[in-house]
Amino acid sequence: MNRYAKQRLFGWLARGATAIVVAVMITVVAVTLYRGGRVFLTDPTIVITPPGSRYMLEAEGGFLHAVVGSVFIVGPATVVSAILAVSTAIYLQSDYSSERFADAVNMFLNVLWGTPPIVYGVFVLTIIIAVGARTSLFFGIVAIAIFQYPIMTRYTDEALRSAPDTVKEATYGLGGTRFETATMTARAAMPGVVAGIVMGFARGIGDAATVLFTAGRSTTMPSGPFDGATTLPVMIFDQAMSFNAEVRAHAYAAAFVLIVVVLALILASKLLAGRYARFAPGGTHS
Repeated sequence: MNRYAKQRLFGWLARGATAIVVAVMITVVAVTLYRGGRVFLTDPTIVITPPGSRYMLEAEGGFLHAVVGSVFIVGPATVVSAILAVSTAIYLQSDYSSERFADAVNMFLNVLWGTPPIVYGVFVLTIIIAVGARTSLFFGIVAIAIFQYPIMTRYTDEALRSAPDTVKEATYGLGGTRFETATMTARAAMPGVVAGIVMGFARGIGDAATVLFTAGRSTTMPSGPFDGATTLPVMIFDQAMSFNAEVRAHAYAAAFVLIVVVLALILASKLLAGRYARFAPGGTHS
């Protein structure tokens, strides 16, 4: 086989693999939106209806408590993790740390990124048992923040490394300090930083294993940081295993909400990245 035939074969294989991935993704999203959308058409108040019993034997109850739990857990966790991640990524740049130290930390972050979420849940659960506490909103926040940290840090680190060297050179040339240089570099890399934070939020809001061990599977609204809570993925898991077909339909409705939220986050990250790109070197100013 000559090289031109190999090139054509590789091109067909690449296009075929891409088509399979896109087809699977579209099928998953379409089925979830279709089946979940039918539930909303028949009972549009299911989102704001108070929750039913744990097993929903009467097939009644909504999932407002799971939506609130997701926001209360993933929101604060994202803020905490973003602050730590951006600070770490800035410190890993050559102005603050050596290349050997940065490589070692990045290898550690890659290992954490590849660690299954359930391991984070078990780790925090071990702490809960050691201190004699119980699963709660607070420990769910801690677990999700730990889970998001390596994701956001690696995204931010790559974004900072991709920033033009002219930013540092110009800032130092004007007599700027290391902190001022880091600030300007972060501003130039803002599209990547925003994408990393949004990606961390999306991964956090879609995780079930971490929350299951740390926040519990409450069917009531959380009224404080040390009350039990649940999230949409955990509730979807519980409802999808029910023997009641109507309860399983509720799981599709909750999955519908989750997919819409994730798609909205992806769109928001694109819009925010485009907005901040205007202020980066080479960006389009309006």
